[in-house]
Amino acid sequence: MTPDARAKKSAATMWAGDAATQFLGMEMVDVGPGHATMTMRVRPEHLNGHQMCHGGYIFLLADSAFAFACNSYNQIVVAQENTITFLSPGKGGEVLTAVAQEQHLAGRSGIYDVAVTGEDGRKVALFRGLSRTLKGQHFEETDA
Repeated sequence: MTPDARAKKSAATMWAGDAATQFLGMEMVDVGPGHATMTMRVRPEHLNGHQMCHGGYIFLLADSAFAFACNSYNQIVVAQENTITFLSPGKGGEVLTAVAQEQHLAGRSGIYDVAVTGEDGRKVALFRGLSRTLKGQHFEETDA
């Protein structure tokens, strides 16, 4: 199996069990070894009292892209630590895009950066996640 096929199969397995991501309206755009791109349309229930999407929902989008990127090698990986800097709010109705990219992977530890942007290309948030691979655990084989 090619690395791209393995990443897509791992993502399909994760996606099938991730009701929260689906409930929030996120969509998988692309996944491959060490990277993932996800989108989420800002819905009315994502807006705060200032009519902005700021904070938690943006974090969830970035964290989901991070999770799909670091689980793309058919190994079970969890977040060890993450930080996010919010730069601008999401606007109601717009589609936010989170692009996760592996920066370093050695042994069981990885570093991934995620940029979240708005439809107009502005930076909404920058996220950095540290991952830890669970020793000897892999996704089950699927037909996806």
